Amino acid sequence: MKKNQLRLQKTLKALVDEYIQTCEPVSSRILNEKYLQEVSSATLRLDLMKLEAENKIQQPYTSAGRIPTIKGFRTYLQLIEPDHAKVKFEDMDLLRNLLIRHYKDTPLALHYIMKLLAKETDQLSFVAEPEVSSGYLQNLEVFPIGNQKYIFVMSLDSGLDKTVVMKIDYDFTESQLKKLVQYLNEELIGERIYDIANRIILEMQEDMYQDNVLVSTFLKQLHKAFIEISDFYIHYDGSINFLEQPEFDSKQNILNFMSMIQRQDILINLMRRSDDGAGVKVLMGEDFNIPEWSNFSLIYGRYEVFGIPGYLGVIAPIRTAYRHLIPLIRDITVTITETTHKGLVVSTKEEQIGNTEEKSRYNFR
Repeated sequence: MKKNQLRLQKTLKALVDEYIQTCEPVSSRILNEKYLQEVSSATLRLDLMKLEAENKIQQPYTSAGRIPTIKGFRTYLQLIEPDHAKVKFEDMDLLRNLLIRHYKDTPLALHYIMKLLAKETDQLSFVAEPEVSSGYLQNLEVFPIGNQKYIFVMSLDSGLDKTVVMKIDYDFTESQLKKLVQYLNEELIGERIYDIANRIILEMQEDMYQDNVLVSTFLKQLHKAFIEISDFYIHYDGSINFLEQPEFDSKQNILNFMSMIQRQDILINLMRRSDDGAGVKVLMGEDFNIPEWSNFSLIYGRYEVFGIPGYLGVIAPIRTAYRHLIPLIRDITVTITETTHKGLVVSTKEEQIGNTEEKSRYNFR
């Protein structure tokens, strides 16, 4: 890459870093004094004009410094991406231990992790998990419809029925199917959907029926059925510290932000559509296709608990600490996925730290 292009990149990174820190238009004098001492003031002014011509920065008003545009933020994210590999967070072992300790109540562990994320970032944190996960199974029915296809009907304690058609490469007799469904109802009725999908069926597969092909085949499809019925629901952290940011001095910005977080359907579809299973995603500007949301950023990563996906991240003003947020969300989601992959490991004595210590450290309530 040519020397002048490298200098332009360095100038843009410096300008965005300074703007994120101060929330004020950045002058060429500040850039010269703090970041680019080796560049002459004349050259710097020319570089700023070039970046402005490329629509990566703009002047909000005459005689002001510059601020990044959405295109500038996008370019900035590409430029700082190599830096994320250098950032590691020390508290991941604590999160792993928390997940292990709450083996039977993973939603509670995720709640604690969401509060940690809010505390570490001062932004609105969220966890998106299957909506029916907190409900309890009231009854299970399975009906054959031919061609090795079966209708699974899960009735929840809320009165909601979820129906899924699954194909099973096995022709169960009426007697076999009746016995299977009867046994499963005895085992699963009254259990939380999240626990059934994340733990109970997997334990049945791995421990109880690992040598029984018929039952193992049925349980595998039942597991898929419970995953398929799960619509996502976003849980937000309850603190309001994020409102102390300068962006929320504007009543209109607050109203736009509240409108954004209430449209869970749009946010979930956006995350699903952008999810390619690789790394942390940042959505901003025209990604939302809603002009009123253009001043905000959705930063999230995908985690999996026993193969069931969820999303975790923050919603923040577009001027936010990406250098901190992206590696933090990356490490948290990777820790959740790796810790719960194919079953939680048994905690050692060293890992058995009391819940009181966790809660006091992160002020969990």
